[in-house]
Amino acid sequence: MSEVLTRDAADQAPRTARRPLLRRPPARPLLWAAGAALLLALPFYLDRFWLQAGLFAMAAAIGAIGLNLLTGATGQLSMGHAFFLAVGAYGYCVFAADGDAGPAGLGLPAWLAAVLAVAVSGIAGGLFSPIAGRLRGAYLGIATLALIFIGQHVLFNATDLTGGFNGRDVPPLSLFGLTFDEREVVVWAVPFGSAEKLWYAGLVLLVGCALFARGVLRGRPGRAMNAIRDHRIAAGVIGVPVARYRAAVFVLSSMYAGAAGVLLALVFQRTVPDYFGITLSLEYLAMIVIGGLGSVPGAVVGAVFVSLLPQLLTRYSDALPLVSDPGTGGIAPGEAARYLYGAAVVAVVLFVPGGLVRVAARLRVRPRPGAAAGEER
Repeated sequence: MSEVLTRDAADQAPRTARRPLLRRPPARPLLWAAGAALLLALPFYLDRFWLQAGLFAMAAAIGAIGLNLLTGATGQLSMGHAFFLAVGAYGYCVFAADGDAGPAGLGLPAWLAAVLAVAVSGIAGGLFSPIAGRLRGAYLGIATLALIFIGQHVLFNATDLTGGFNGRDVPPLSLFGLTFDEREVVVWAVPFGSAEKLWYAGLVLLVGCALFARGVLRGRPGRAMNAIRDHRIAAGVIGVPVARYRAAVFVLSSMYAGAAGVLLALVFQRTVPDYFGITLSLEYLAMIVIGGLGSVPGAVVGAVFVSLLPQLLTRYSDALPLVSDPGTGGIAPGEAARYLYGAAVVAVVLFVPGGLVRVAARLRVRPRPGAAAGEER
């Protein structure tokens, strides 16, 4: 009798339960491996323009990740991100230059100068962190906006350190006996100049910064930061030290900006005060909004979009309508780029509040084959 009941139950069981499951190999690791191989091979095939454009995008991505930790994950508006990029860029120059001719310098090893420049950016953020720990929203945004004006005044007037209006030259980076200057190094019959060598240094720095930020967001600090962003009073009630977390994230964001400033200085090979103005801070805000607030991939995607767009318009201004060189009657490439990513910000806010990464996530999520049929049964 029991055998008959067992056989009947087996016959009534869904066929899908008895059918062996065929799992597809995971596609994400393959995509990551293909992307890594592509990025490593690009310096062998791209010219200097595209390599420099990619380096600008890497530096922008590092700075955008730091701002996204502060604004996207913690909900703290900052308008002074460009100030900390300037601290990193000029700090590296001061520490690494020998100071024999031109502005002052300490003549330290370049790798140590880069580390100290990032540390000084963090110290500058730490000096401002008591204010950042107590203000929020537009009040913090206005307070950080003052940093831009203070920074511009110092950069233009402290000529012994910054070189004034004309800026100062950037010493090349030297790491593990390799100098990232214009002297060519031949690898597999391909000459590697400064852009090619800096490509790999920037790539390692970007990956390290992205992985660290990803770990922060996925761990306990990330949950506390999101709780502060969503409801600071409730976060304080459950035991999250709100002011301390806000101050700590502000310091971390400043260090990310300092690292981005060092990489930007190495790519530009000359620092000028005009670059580190309020426009740069607004561009970083556009990056994290377009890419996706609170997301490390979103910061990278938004940085690539905002940083590459002006260079692409400049490169192909002859073939584009209404875009021409400055002073020739059309719209300058820089102005056209600002119009376009301004329109992109409006479009993202209206139609895709989660940013471009949310669109990619929606495209990846598809119903499994047979899932709908199984539910109907």
